[in-house]
Amino acid sequence: MGMKKFKYKFTTTTLVFIYLGLILSVAGIALNTYNIFAEAAWQYVNNTFDIIRYVIVYFVSVALAVILISLLLSSYYSLDEKHFKTSFGIIKSSYDIKTIKLIHLDRATNKLSVYFEEDKFIVVVVKKEWHDEFIDTLLKFSPEVEFSIGSKENNIDSDNNNSRHP
Repeated sequence: MGMKKFKYKFTTTTLVFIYLGLILSVAGIALNTYNIFAEAAWQYVNNTFDIIRYVIVYFVSVALAVILISLLLSSYYSLDEKHFKTSFGIIKSSYDIKTIKLIHLDRATNKLSVYFEEDKFIVVVVKKEWHDEFIDTLLKFSPEVEFSIGSKENNIDSDNNNSRHP
């Protein structure tokens, strides 16, 4: 069995901020380039402050673009026989699949949580339709992992029972 990838699901708000950041980085590069040529910055080669300013604006704009593009292209979870890996752009983590104790699907909040030894956990953010496939894949690679579901009905009943019996 090979590796299986599940793409990270960004919220609409997060996507809006990522695209706004990309627009700002392109605008920063364009305005900086315009300023260099329009103001004939080549005449001010001796002015160290201007040179440093132009370099910093280019660096920050390009760095922002690279980080945001990497978020869009390289944010996923992957499972294989030995590892559970998370990738959030340039930030990557790997966990031994044998350290996973529990997968919990909370139907009331549509959150899928993976619990590890030493009381660590990760909330897996993928499309709701992929929850079952993610769980099945993880259980194929590590059948000893416990699986639980919290349902909307159970939460409503437990809330009602608690309110009737203080």
